[in-house]
Amino acid sequence: MSLKDFLTYQAKTTPNPLGLEVSKAKGSYIFDSKGNKYLDFVAGISVCSLGHRHPEIIKAIKKQLNKFLHVMVYGEYVQEPTVKLCKKLASLLPKNLEVTFLTNSGTEAIEGAMKLAKRYTKKSNFIAAKNSYHGSTQGALSLLGVKNQKKGYGPLLPKVNFIDFNSNKDLTKIDNNTAAVILETVQGGAGFIVPKPGYLNNVKKRCREVGALLILDEIQPGIGRTGNMFAFQKYDVEPDILVIGKGLGGGLPIGAFCSSREMMKKFEYKPSLGHISTFGGNPVIASAGLSVLETLENEKILEKIKEKEELIRSLLKHKKIKSINGTGLMLAIILERKADAEKLVKESMGKGLILFYLLWNKLAVRITPPLNISDMDLIKGCKIILKILDEMV
Repeated sequence: MSLKDFLTYQAKTTPNPLGLEVSKAKGSYIFDSKGNKYLDFVAGISVCSLGHRHPEIIKAIKKQLNKFLHVMVYGEYVQEPTVKLCKKLASLLPKNLEVTFLTNSGTEAIEGAMKLAKRYTKKSNFIAAKNSYHGSTQGALSLLGVKNQKKGYGPLLPKVNFIDFNSNKDLTKIDNNTAAVILETVQGGAGFIVPKPGYLNNVKKRCREVGALLILDEIQPGIGRTGNMFAFQKYDVEPDILVIGKGLGGGLPIGAFCSSREMMKKFEYKPSLGHISTFGGNPVIASAGLSVLETLENEKILEKIKEKEELIRSLLKHKKIKSINGTGLMLAIILERKADAEKLVKESMGKGLILFYLLWNKLAVRITPPLNISDMDLIKGCKIILKILDEMV
């Protein structure tokens, strides 16, 4: 393997990828092909919720590998890991979210949620937020709240309107033609923007008034990232459809959307096969997902998230840092200039720390480490950040 082959044969998403040649990863660390060790403050963009290759996840994967892999398209055969994962999610969620459709990715789950909203409400209009991100497939891209990012990919879905996140004034745009309002519970690409007190409840109230559904996208803030198993629990609101992904797979690709039994039954008839997937609910991945949820509970990891957040905030005090956005272990350092953010990400790698950018806020640097990262490693990483910022001054 070489960087040259990577750049030659693998499709790139940016002109200048970081190009770290990974040889192995364990816990909160990634190792490169030269044996260098990097503390991971990104966790695969909030994917590796229990760090890299957590023993319980590996055990669950190996156990299922010895039984069977893919055997039938989604929803036809009873596969124990898949059923157990859906049942476990139901035990953690409100009654109106008791049925789960498992997918291969977050963006695929968004597509399914959009279809379900249309089918259930018999409406076709959507409301999304400016500066949102819900995925890159055609339907999800239609909901993306940054116009420039959609150039060259039109025409996309019509009848999608945008509101300012946290603006109660904009809620009048939700009307009788709206099938669903879809929001990130915590806006990711925008800079880890948390909802203001009461905002999500006001959205839900307006949806009820006009017969629209509330879809909350927790692909990133779900599965413990904010300190609650699901971020909506932090804000005392219940969505009609919940979308999750990323951290649920513990390093394997997964997505899911959850809703009521009444709503999800709409996929079963007129026509049947209303939403189908070949690989959704894959038994190996479902085994990993179940292990993630059980380990989060058994090791009482969520109980320590608030303390870890407070530790980071107490350490990262510097005149170059304007603020720290977010909640739990979904945090973003907001710097003075775009150049500062770029320098921090690039120079941190040379000092053994992995940081990364956010999509739309160019002043932001993400801190989304494994949820079970040690305090010692948090202190170590924060010291590296402060050292680099000192050098900028």
